Amino acid sequence: MTRRVLLVPHPRRPDIADITHDVATRLAAAGVTTVMTTADAAAYPPGDLGPVVLTDDDVPGRGSELVLVLGGDGTILRGAEMARGTDTPLLGINLGKVGFLAEVEMADLATTVERIVEVDYVVEQRMTLDVAVSHGARIDTTTWALNEVSIEKASRERMLEVTVEIDGRPLSTWGCDGVIVATPTGSTAYAFSAGGPVVWPDVEAILLVPNSAHALFARPVVVGPRSRLAVEVIRDAEGHGVLWCDGRRAVDLAPGARIDVCRSEVPLRLARLSNAPFTDRLVEKFDLSVAGWRGNGSPRGQGTDR
Repeated sequence: MTRRVLLVPHPRRPDIADITHDVATRLAAAGVTTVMTTADAAAYPPGDLGPVVLTDDDVPGRGSELVLVLGGDGTILRGAEMARGTDTPLLGINLGKVGFLAEVEMADLATTVERIVEVDYVVEQRMTLDVAVSHGARIDTTTWALNEVSIEKASRERMLEVTVEIDGRPLSTWGCDGVIVATPTGSTAYAFSAGGPVVWPDVEAILLVPNSAHALFARPVVVGPRSRLAVEVIRDAEGHGVLWCDGRRAVDLAPGARIDVCRSEVPLRLARLSNAPFTDRLVEKFDLSVAGWRGNGSPRGQGTDR
């Protein structure tokens, strides 16, 4: 049986063709076929990608033993879309700034390819979220998130007015910039920036984090994995909103829109090469983040790899 790895590289690095060529050549030498989507290949800078097979499969991760991502967290989130609905695990090699979701750094590329060839990794499951957007009894959109569901105001000059429910009971009503519902995996991303707690990835929980809420009580809440959360845009409010899932999938929210969020039955599978505790990863990544800010002279110099 032919072994196959789906490669998902960052599209904007000038050296990405060379890195892709290197990975594909190393895997081919070990009898592993490297696959890439036709759309991805067309989006990359010109260059020889090496022995890469192109695919137009609607579920690109299907039939592969691994989704191998070359990039930061944004590229990994794109790879997660390709792996969703399959049993294919995802492994990230960090080419970005921080890369909380990445398993290894670029310096470990050759060793990582060797371990992929030897299938020398373990797989862990990460919780994801199901999302439904409705108006009245009509469900308009269903989607999902690995990191977070972010309900945000659409206009800078207006607050978003929302009512938040947990398990069918109202919690509070806020004027705010938004509300974030996150997984433990996403607790170190947007939710953390908005003041939410860091939750270890093996904890079964869902986070609710108000974003710049105009209220006396508007603190992050952590609930159990079976809880169902809902955010409703107040019907007579003037401001519209927008829903973002993982910063990639957007849905416009008119007044009266309701967003229901719960744990998904479809987890994401991550390949792990190290058994180091999450504490080590947390300290290492934040140290890298601070070093990056200092190197640029200002935190404003940091971009996000989406």
